[in-house]
Amino acid sequence: MEARSSGITNGKTKVFHPVAKDVNILFDELEAVNSPCKDDDSLLHPGNLTSTSDDASRLEAGGESVPEKNKSNGLYFRDGKCRIDYILVYRKSNPQMEKREIFERNIRAEGLQMEKESSLINSDIIFVKLHAPWEVLGRYAEQMNVRMPFRRKIYYLPRRYKFMSRIDKHISSFRRWLPKKPMRLDKETLPDLEENDCYTAPFSQQRIHHFIIHNKDTFFNNATRSRIIHHILQRIKYEEGKNKIGLNRLLTNGSYEAAFPLHEGSYRSKNSIRTHGAVNHRHLLYECWASWGVWYKYQPLDLVRRYFGEKIGLYFAWLGWYTGMLFPAAFIGLFVFLYGVITLDHCQVSKEVCQATDIIMCPVCDKYCPFMRLSDSCVYAKVTHLFDNGATVFFAVFMAVWATVFLEFWKRRRAVIAYDWDLIDWEEEEEEIRPQFEAKYSKKERMNPISGKPEPYQAFADKCSRLIVSASGIFFMICVVIAAVFGIVIYRVVTVSTFAAFKWALIRNNSQVATTGTAVCINFCIIMLLNVLYEKVALLLTNLEQPRTESEWENSFTLKMFLFQFVNLNSSTFYIAFFLGRFTGHPGAYLRLINRWRLEECHPSGCLIDLCMQMGIIMVLKQTWNNFMELGYPLIQNWWTRRKVRQEHGPERRISFPQWEKDYNLQPMNAYGLFDEYLEMILQFGFTTIFVAAFPLAPLLALLNNIIEIRLDAYKFVTQWRRPLASRAKDIGIWYGILEGIGILSVITNAFVIAITSDFIPRLVYAYKYGPCAGQGEAGQKCMVGYVNASLSVFRISDFENRSEPESDGSEFSGTPLKYCRYRDYREPPHSLVPYGYTLQFWHVLAARLAFIIVFEHLVFCIKHLISYLIPDLPKDLRDRMRREKYLIQEMMYEAELERLQKERKERKKNGKAHHNEWP
Repeated sequence: MEARSSGITNGKTKVFHPVAKDVNILFDELEAVNSPCKDDDSLLHPGNLTSTSDDASRLEAGGESVPEKNKSNGLYFRDGKCRIDYILVYRKSNPQMEKREIFERNIRAEGLQMEKESSLINSDIIFVKLHAPWEVLGRYAEQMNVRMPFRRKIYYLPRRYKFMSRIDKHISSFRRWLPKKPMRLDKETLPDLEENDCYTAPFSQQRIHHFIIHNKDTFFNNATRSRIIHHILQRIKYEEGKNKIGLNRLLTNGSYEAAFPLHEGSYRSKNSIRTHGAVNHRHLLYECWASWGVWYKYQPLDLVRRYFGEKIGLYFAWLGWYTGMLFPAAFIGLFVFLYGVITLDHCQVSKEVCQATDIIMCPVCDKYCPFMRLSDSCVYAKVTHLFDNGATVFFAVFMAVWATVFLEFWKRRRAVIAYDWDLIDWEEEEEEIRPQFEAKYSKKERMNPISGKPEPYQAFADKCSRLIVSASGIFFMICVVIAAVFGIVIYRVVTVSTFAAFKWALIRNNSQVATTGTAVCINFCIIMLLNVLYEKVALLLTNLEQPRTESEWENSFTLKMFLFQFVNLNSSTFYIAFFLGRFTGHPGAYLRLINRWRLEECHPSGCLIDLCMQMGIIMVLKQTWNNFMELGYPLIQNWWTRRKVRQEHGPERRISFPQWEKDYNLQPMNAYGLFDEYLEMILQFGFTTIFVAAFPLAPLLALLNNIIEIRLDAYKFVTQWRRPLASRAKDIGIWYGILEGIGILSVITNAFVIAITSDFIPRLVYAYKYGPCAGQGEAGQKCMVGYVNASLSVFRISDFENRSEPESDGSEFSGTPLKYCRYRDYREPPHSLVPYGYTLQFWHVLAARLAFIIVFEHLVFCIKHLISYLIPDLPKDLRDRMRREKYLIQEMMYEAELERLQKERKERKKNGKAHHNEWP
């Protein structure tokens, strides 16, 4: 809707001049007549909450009472009537005084009211309090197409058949006997959010009579008021020149230190919310959302959206939806684990491993590693069965389908939220160009096809060259990750021999597990250190690309950071899953690293135990560290700030701080917005889906973490951070595409984990081809008799290389030196025609693995696409509601206009004025 040039105030018409983006008062001569200098003492009051301004004193002298409560709570100007909508903070010692003066003069020229206050802690810090009067709010709300309520919704109930009505009646009578839903919030506690029960339309001052206005001071809520003021501040000049405009540039060059909207008072109250109600929305959010006592309840998303805006509300809606969808995945994963526990005593493979006291395994490292009985790995064989059992394949298919269902139903959920929050028809404004882009390409311009104004232009050759350099930087950093993984591999190879010769018997007998555990911990430390480096590199490369707008910059930075951290977090996991123990050679002909270090072998019970340890330790440590950094770090910082204040001014002064100073002492929101929150959850989603076949408990760990994460984030937003600016968004942005990519990758990785890492395929081949039931079409536990012996090859000890020959001769097992030992592989015995060549069973297993990968991937992808096709993005009832609402809105607007015309006709009749040819 185009900006109007007239507005309605107290029934009278008042002319407003439309304010263009580049038209502002800049000249000192004009300002000297209309307003004083902003840095003088005319608007600057000392930090004292009990004093009042001259205007307030005159009001009191004239008989008008000033609300003392408003003056004392730190949310209003000194007159107690003008609510503070926005805060700017600067230091008097800052040299950018001239820019600030012009900027503040132009703020007043836009109609905003201003008041200054010095800090109680530091007199050098000045707080600029801004208030938008009704006329300014109405004018800019119309320009910004802010949707406001104008008529209560009439809910349409579709016609029900008698049979269905009877069923609903019986179900309702049955529900009366059931307990109330404990997860739902008490409706009496939550306020009546009127905009969710009303039809809305873009605000128009010419049609102001259509809107429901009980009180002009509360018609626009606080989040909307601060958003309008921020919109104004972004379009105010501070210096002559076409690019010298906007608050963001002043924050960048240090003219202002901070800019933020105020929290709505304290989040705590001496009185109970059940008996006395909520003091404000912040208090209500704390009690109903951020408190640990309501961890099991649904989130008050409408209230979150009203207080923090749609963008943050959508993040918590997505996080809540993701957490809710984790319940079935966690339940099935726990079932798979419990199935392994229940069938553990009936597993033929683990039985044979535990009873194989006469099978001697070859050493797993050079010289220091001893021979060992296969039965010594009994515990690891049982643990492997807990994760690698008959239900694992079903669970992998289920999780691949689950990822698709999660994304498809999220699209439906997002559509419902977008409808409820009036985001269906909302389109983003034409974004401003980044100051860095303007400064770099200001010499070359071209016409913007949307606005029709000249703007800086980046040549195609320059853009391509910068993208090539950026891609090269990304490739280099991925090589750094591979080098770090290579270092971990060398560590594992070297350490396994060291632990094998360790003094302590516990470590010496479990050298491989000790090596894996320490390698995972070191890998985690490297991951966290490289993440810090990656953030700086991603920032450098993104700035090097010179994106045109902030959203382009954010998408580019997001993609790089996700790519870096995903590769950094999962590279070692990929190595363990698909490379560990695959290319080691065989005894007597081991493959070596730099012709020196023998590559690490899997444990006699398989490589899956290493993968489980890698995923479990990394997942637990990563989530614990993230939760500490999200909440613990801001808590410590805020505690340290309060401690310094108490030491300097005494503990009693803390209570008298106004709200703007309390908020200033809180931590600002992350510079990248919700990036860290989304990134943490997306990486967790990858852990939950990509290697879930190897670690079925991953969804359960993710669920437990997310239940805590929701309350941690809520507590952080409500209590530890300054109130972020309420901004709008229709969806979760580029993250949805990343989620789809992870869903596709998870199908491929799980197919390879089942086919290559686990022993599912070798067992299947043995059962149907080589076992006791070969040719009978059966594959039960009885068909697995002899599998362990068939999966081990024989090696003649005299064929060892000199540097691989163990120090022990194995006489401790039978009293005489060993002649043969066994190892995991499908190779011919030493006395065959082709010693240590691959057997026919090896090729059968390899063919079965490749066939399984192809069949599994095609089957799961077909199921995913079928589900995507069958589930519409928009629910049918929502589509019908939207169509009916559109029809009703047109009818209501017509009726309201007709009612207004009839009322005007009656008034003219009453006043005796003539009217001719008037409709209706």
